[in-house]
Amino acid sequence: MADEQAGTPVLAFFDVDNTLVHGASAFHLVRGLRAARLITLRDIVSAGWKHARFKVRGENDRHLAAAQTRGLEVITGITVADMAALSDDVWARHTEPSVWPETAALAREHLAKGHQVWLVTATPTFLAEVIARSLGLTGALGSVFEVEDGAYTGRLDGAFLHGEHKAVAARALLARTGADPAHCWAYSDSRHDIPLLSLVGNPVVVNPDQGLAAHARAAGWPTMRLQRASIREARRRVRREASEASSRHGGPTTVRGDQSTEPSG
Repeated sequence: MADEQAGTPVLAFFDVDNTLVHGASAFHLVRGLRAARLITLRDIVSAGWKHARFKVRGENDRHLAAAQTRGLEVITGITVADMAALSDDVWARHTEPSVWPETAALAREHLAKGHQVWLVTATPTFLAEVIARSLGLTGALGSVFEVEDGAYTGRLDGAFLHGEHKAVAARALLARTGADPAHCWAYSDSRHDIPLLSLVGNPVVVNPDQGLAAHARAAGWPTMRLQRASIREARRRVRREASEASSRHGGPTTVRGDQSTEPSG
């Protein structure tokens, strides 16, 4: 992993869903909206089914279009202030326990090298920025949603940050920072992110879908294979460390990372 080149910044781009986080981060948001009674049980059952299918099959153009439309619907009328508070809670309760430890460690390694680490994701910016801030990353590029009178309208403000649009956003950031793409990195699981991965000199595929796996083999790109056992072990470690801290200080400790976001079985 190359250090910053003669004062020129090095950027590492990370996809979120199934790359940094196991499953779909939007489902975690749906769970938070349901807990806050901002959506119905029917909404969360539908999202849960799509989430389970997404984790097994990866992305599908038709499913993504439906998920985009549904996501726009469920946030309509929610205030920016309420969504900011909700996003923090969603991270702590649902998203953080689903972070792949190996990918998070890679992000920390880039930071230790002096690189900038950016999330590039279709996830709404208000949630992507919480993830980036909580992990100590440089920032996040996500889908921006329109706001009027302090509330979300249910309309996008710009492009849904998916596929080629990710590459466009990343290319603009490279230009703003003066980074040389040949020295930069990108990580993703999806064939839709081939434009993003092709943009940099160091593409890495993570638990790739079938299309990306075939492309990576042909291009000679390195592949990371992650196992769900690593997430379970991380959760056990959090519980163990919290229990030890509680014993030392003589009081109970609430561990929000205890809560699994995965369907049983």
